[in-house]
Amino acid sequence: MSQQIPEVVIFRLPTYLYILNLLDEENVEIVSSQELGARLQMTPAQIRKDLSYFGKFGKQGKGYNVKLLLSELRRIMGLEREWNMVLIGTGRLGKAILDYSRMTLKGFKYVAAFDIDPALVGEMAGDIAIQHISELPQTIKTKSIDIGVLAVPPSQVQQAVNQLVDCGVKAILNYAPVATQAPKDVRIRKVDPGLVLQTMAYHLQSLGTA
Repeated sequence: MSQQIPEVVIFRLPTYLYILNLLDEENVEIVSSQELGARLQMTPAQIRKDLSYFGKFGKQGKGYNVKLLLSELRRIMGLEREWNMVLIGTGRLGKAILDYSRMTLKGFKYVAAFDIDPALVGEMAGDIAIQHISELPQTIKTKSIDIGVLAVPPSQVQQAVNQLVDCGVKAILNYAPVATQAPKDVRIRKVDPGLVLQTMAYHLQSLGTA
């Protein structure tokens, strides 16, 4: 794809995938942009525009073949393979992330976990033995790690990012609400439920419900 895909479109792809999976489970064979729009609370025009960035998947007046579109989006999103992940930080948050992932994530697998706390090294986090952070480079090399996930205190985030970058990891998910620096070819995403809750509190306050 030669054209630049807007980030907001990429962020919507998992939502499309989720709805298409539901439709497939309901044995729906063909779905129109109007029907997708009703489920996604989006305009049909926006859906057609988003999908047009990646090719032509439907015929005007006939809609989209659910199985075909589902398969194509999985291919586009790189979900036809399994991605190996490593977790850095195995405190309460880290262990909760592992538990959640085992129950809900498909196509993503934690294959190693690390910490600097000697009291945690050697313990089991589910079916993963916690290793010392000094073993990170060798593990990333031998287990072909694709994604690094950080569940460390804010003061340790940049150091952890540097370690992953030095090991060649190009995708990092960070659970601490702090800015980080990395080369342009490294993609970092921040996840902070606390910030989302604060924005919800603002909206409640503005509505006069608090």
